Amino acid sequence: MNVEEYFARTGYKGSLEKLDLETLRAIFQHHIRAVPFENLSVHCGETITLDLEDVYEKIVRKRRGGWCMENNQLLLWVLQTLGFDTTPLGSYVYNPQQGEYETDMNHLIMKVVIDSTTYIVDGGYGSYYQMWEPMELVSGKDQPQTPGIFRFTEEKGTWYLEKVRRKQHVPDPDFSHLVGKVGCRNIYSFNLKPVTMEDFQPQCLNLQTSPNSLFTRKSICTLQTAVGFRALVGWTFSETTYGYEEDTDLVEFKALRDEEVEPTLREEFGISLERKLASINLPGNYDV
Repeated sequence: MNVEEYFARTGYKGSLEKLDLETLRAIFQHHIRAVPFENLSVHCGETITLDLEDVYEKIVRKRRGGWCMENNQLLLWVLQTLGFDTTPLGSYVYNPQQGEYETDMNHLIMKVVIDSTTYIVDGGYGSYYQMWEPMELVSGKDQPQTPGIFRFTEEKGTWYLEKVRRKQHVPDPDFSHLVGKVGCRNIYSFNLKPVTMEDFQPQCLNLQTSPNSLFTRKSICTLQTAVGFRALVGWTFSETTYGYEEDTDLVEFKALRDEEVEPTLREEFGISLERKLASINLPGNYDV
């Protein structure tokens, strides 16, 4: 494993001389626009492991993506290798159907300290709730980014991430039920206790085997672009353009035939699968 091969994968050609916020932001943005958030292994008969060398082989050499425990683990390794003061943290994703945060730690994020300022970096959430820049860890401060306004709040040592969701214009009304509601949306909670990848092993297994898991009920692939993001959930492809109009994003949908799915993965996400994908989109909360 080497960082030069990783940067060839993400297309980053910038300077590495300064371990500052500008460098971190550039590395991060190249990562989220090159490495899809996806769970396709679950629906190809492949087992997702948390071994770093397996993750590296999958994402860097096979040019795949992964879910948070893969994408963020790879980014964590890159930042630590470069010398950034980086610590892995565990978080608890908000379940809007239940109206509460999950009780099991199920999402990997990172804390990065630069010149005594702490930032949270998360390159593995995907979809509409993917941050585009490192976020300063400060409570109650609106942090506007191209995807929208993100905000941390803190209460008794627990931190909460939320995003203000803009209006979304969907030209085809047949797909309007697939977008989320306007307003403030909880994303996840976390604390600042360091974790290891071993701490994620139980949920890594559960999320790819439980019939109640979002990731067994839906085949998902999303990728951030320069103006928004693309998503493929089951047989439904969508492309979101941020800031289409004032306080409004454009979301265009297309229903695919089964034979169109894998060509779409190659053309829109740069993914070529080694095994046959069994697309699936059972009921469950995953709005774009």
